[in-house]
Amino acid sequence: MNLLMKTETITREKKTRSDTIQRLMAFGALLIIFIGFSFASPYFFTFRNVIGILISTAVNGLLAIGVTFIIISGGIDLSVGTVMTLSAVMSGVFITYWNLPVPLGVMAGILTGSSAGFVNGILISKLKLPPFIATLGMLNVARGFSLVISKLSPIYFALDKPFSSIAMGSILGKIIPGFEIPNAVLIMFGSAIIAGLILSKTILGRYCYAIGSNEKAVQLSGVNIVFWKTAIYTTAGIFVGIAGVIIAARLNSAQPSLGLGYELEAIAAAVIGGTSLSGGEGTIVGTIIGAFIISTLTNGLRIMSVPQEWQIVITGFIIIFAVYLDILRRGKQS
Repeated sequence: MNLLMKTETITREKKTRSDTIQRLMAFGALLIIFIGFSFASPYFFTFRNVIGILISTAVNGLLAIGVTFIIISGGIDLSVGTVMTLSAVMSGVFITYWNLPVPLGVMAGILTGSSAGFVNGILISKLKLPPFIATLGMLNVARGFSLVISKLSPIYFALDKPFSSIAMGSILGKIIPGFEIPNAVLIMFGSAIIAGLILSKTILGRYCYAIGSNEKAVQLSGVNIVFWKTAIYTTAGIFVGIAGVIIAARLNSAQPSLGLGYELEAIAAAVIGGTSLSGGEGTIVGTIIGAFIISTLTNGLRIMSVPQEWQIVITGFIIIFAVYLDILRRGKQS
């Protein structure tokens, strides 16, 4: 028994050391990209452009936080982009169509995301559908509902309602003059702190890592896998719902055709930040760094006038490289 406990301790220490190295590598890559584009273009390292990078990271960062929970548990979610859109549309329905108060619209958006996550969790844990198939189905369901509910048209929010200030206002700027950092960025960092605490300090986080590492062993130990997997997907859905509210507030409209492609960037951010697609490993800090790498790279390439199609190609190569590094890292641990 003592030998087993010692072995588990050594394994845990190796994983912790490996995660730290992965985060440092990701942060180093972010610095290199930032410094490189700063030298390449005088317009990159300006306050306005940096704020633009922060804003563009906010939505992808929130989606990536939700995806991190799921990937750590050994699953995958391809529906986060369209569920985000459906959440935005439901906020629009409550606030614009039904003329209800903004807080109710925000709650509707978040509840929509968590409900989609709950359904995904039931399909995967109770009905035993493969995560890829279940979430691919939800991708189309959410996309279809968004188009049906909005009647194929964008839902615009009234200018006299303070909805856009949820994302584009600045509470910090009112407290400290000159620090006009948009609320969307603060919400992303606040969500990241909460998500990090959930993963590291709660039983949900412990079971998330345990299920991703060895689901069969966890099940044999008497843990209710159906309940905890559903809870993990529902928790991820909450962050997706928040992302839906933020993107609607940022655009001051709910765009029903938006959403496709966001899931790939969210997964890429998590993987680049050190979350293993094999499950059982990952951190929120690494995911946020990964989200910043993607948005910084996209912003820099755009400033350098690189065509959008080549930006997609470069992002694809980065994902492949990140997954390959993860395989090498896991091979050294075993």
